[in-house]
Amino acid sequence: MEIRNIAIVAHVDHGKTTLVDKLLRQAGAFRDNQVVEERVMDSNALEKERGITILAKNTSVVWRDTKINIVDTPGHADFGGEVERILRMVDAVLLVVDAFDGPMPQTRFVLRKALELGRTPIVMINKIDRPGADPHRVHDEVLSLFIELEANDQQLDFVTVYGSGRDGTATMELDQPLQDLTPLFETIVKMVPPPPSDRTGPFQMLVSTIDYNAFVGRIAIGRIERGTVKVGEQVLLNSMDTTKKPEQSRVTKLFGFSGLERVETDSAGAGEIVCLAGLEGVDIGDTVTDPGFPDRLEGITVEEPTISVDFLVNNSPFAGKEGKFVTSRQLRERLFKELERNVALRVEETDATDTWSVAGRGELHLSILMETMRREGFEFQVSRPKVILREGDNGQKLEPYEELSIDVPEEYMGVVFEKLGPRKAEMIEMRNPGQGLVRLQYKIPARGLFGYRSEFLTDTRGTGLMHHRFLEYGEWAGPLAGRMRGTLVSMEHGVTVAFALWSLAERSVLFVDPGAAVYEGMIIGENARPGDMDVNPTKEKKLTNMRSKSSDEAMILEPPRILTLESALEYIEEDELIEITPQSIRLRKRTLLASDRKRTNREAKRDRA
Repeated sequence: MEIRNIAIVAHVDHGKTTLVDKLLRQAGAFRDNQVVEERVMDSNALEKERGITILAKNTSVVWRDTKINIVDTPGHADFGGEVERILRMVDAVLLVVDAFDGPMPQTRFVLRKALELGRTPIVMINKIDRPGADPHRVHDEVLSLFIELEANDQQLDFVTVYGSGRDGTATMELDQPLQDLTPLFETIVKMVPPPPSDRTGPFQMLVSTIDYNAFVGRIAIGRIERGTVKVGEQVLLNSMDTTKKPEQSRVTKLFGFSGLERVETDSAGAGEIVCLAGLEGVDIGDTVTDPGFPDRLEGITVEEPTISVDFLVNNSPFAGKEGKFVTSRQLRERLFKELERNVALRVEETDATDTWSVAGRGELHLSILMETMRREGFEFQVSRPKVILREGDNGQKLEPYEELSIDVPEEYMGVVFEKLGPRKAEMIEMRNPGQGLVRLQYKIPARGLFGYRSEFLTDTRGTGLMHHRFLEYGEWAGPLAGRMRGTLVSMEHGVTVAFALWSLAERSVLFVDPGAAVYEGMIIGENARPGDMDVNPTKEKKLTNMRSKSSDEAMILEPPRILTLESALEYIEEDELIEITPQSIRLRKRTLLASDRKRTNREAKRDRA
């Protein structure tokens, strides 16, 4: 049976996971009476909740006499580490582009990676049934993107398929009627080059990703580049780190992919994507070979992280009340265990024994780790994100810049200009595609985006779209405008009372409900003015013998602002922390006591003077 290996890449929300659903259904991967969820490839609980793909996943379908191995990849640039390593396993990419939005920042990111590796591209312009869709314009924009990314002549001669992933239909020409996904299957079989097929040579495989199983340990996943492998055979593990000596291991389990299932098999040959168990200490980028031919393949290089946060052991007055894992040993073990799968993450020790610096590709990348850990029962604190600086050739300070793409109605353009100016954003392009939204392209320091997403959604009444990706390292942009408003900080330990909150609500936005437990130094709301204000949210109404009509009026409070992990990371300043537990997300000051904070502020003013 012939084999084709292809990865599906796209910007987030352009429909690639839904398209994989339909490919699986139409290729007969499910029984007729089988109940299958939507977006079946998004198996992670966080993926289903957020509607995004976080982890790359393998599946396969058999179309006529050809087995097609398909890898569904994440669309967010924050998870680019997943995309970069998966592209080494495949021979082509199916680029899915929305027929309304056209190429977006992450489209550029994943396509650039594929073209650099010389992968054959196939373009599918998806959602052609969407109101306002313009497939002809989008096709021209995709071609311009290929030219801009310096695609070679063969890559520029890409095949375009038009269709609707939601309906499971496709066509090669817009003037032809839509049918099922047969045109797409036929294009994949025809255009995707077959993988290496040297089954007679010595075994060689590059490890592209890692999984873990409690029964068999670490599992190496990759494509066999040469030869065959059988269960029970001795293999040599060549680390990407050339200082390490090759280690001999035995293959205890061997799995292939059939539909959504891993199928145990006795042997596999060149071109197949397989899972090997029994290789202790295997890591991403390692090469597994025949013991007699220990030649390494080129390792997988992943772009460096650009943002870091500090993970701290929870030392608030509520520490240990809601989490199962609260000690520094448990937190350290969990963070370093994450490195086994998360290739784009970095974890470093700090001078403090209860603090670790964790660096990732963006706020979303880091917040997914935090959310996963709190669901596992961990309790910890995190600091405000910081950008990772570099030193230039001339000794100058460099910081990461992002390419920011904004689609916004014309009436809100002014407020976008007003807010991005103090954040040192530089406009690259402004155009009006004639769809009611103006597209603005900016180059902005990565730290200039901290806290902007929530402001942007408020300013545009939820009608604006905002995406960004890492662009380059550039010169330090200087100080940026910070948070314009202060906070309300509790000065008492206890339970919040409606009477106290009602008097505060007139001049602030609250983060807590009546009846919430608070402690001194905990942030309970946002002040209407600059500067922090110490308040007593536990103050109760004094009892009196006098009765009046006004004294017993019902106190109606507006619902508090519920802070998610992403919004909390954007909100806090340097002197604040986020307390994360399985049940709560709280904001607090690093220094809890008001007297200590005042003394620190006095000393800082004296030092500046």
